[in-house]
Amino acid sequence: MSDPLPNDGHLGRFRWAWLVLAYGALGLGLVGIVVPGLPTVPFVLLSAFAAARGSKRLHAWLHAHRQFGPMIRDWERSGAVSRRAKRLAIGMMILAALIMFATAPAWWMAALGSAVMAVVALWLWMRPEP
Repeated sequence: MSDPLPNDGHLGRFRWAWLVLAYGALGLGLVGIVVPGLPTVPFVLLSAFAAARGSKRLHAWLHAHRQFGPMIRDWERSGAVSRRAKRLAIGMMILAALIMFATAPAWWMAALGSAVMAVVALWLWMRPEP
C-alpha cells in the first residue's frame, strides 16, 4: 500500500516514519478490538493522521472503511465522537479498572490507573457528538 507523495519538505523526508506510525497504530487499534484496556479509537485516529502524511492510499482506505471511516471523518470534521463509541470506550475503561483492582499487587496502582481513565472518560464524554 505505498504510493508516491510529493516531497513536501520534512514530511517527504520522513515518509517512512509516518508509514511505520500509521501501520503500527492501525495494528494496535485492531488488537484493541479484542483486548480490554487497549483502546481502538485513538489508535485508528492516529493511524489516519499519520497515513495522511505518509500514504494517500492508506488514508483513502481508512476513510472508505465501513467501521473506521465514519469515526475518522467525524473526528477530522469537528472532533466529534459518537455516543455509542463513548459508551463503549467508557465501558471498556470500567472493565479494565475492575481487572486492575482484581489483579494489581497494590491498591494504589489500580487507583492511579483508574484515575487516569476517569479523566480520559470525562474528556471523552465532553467531546461533541456528530
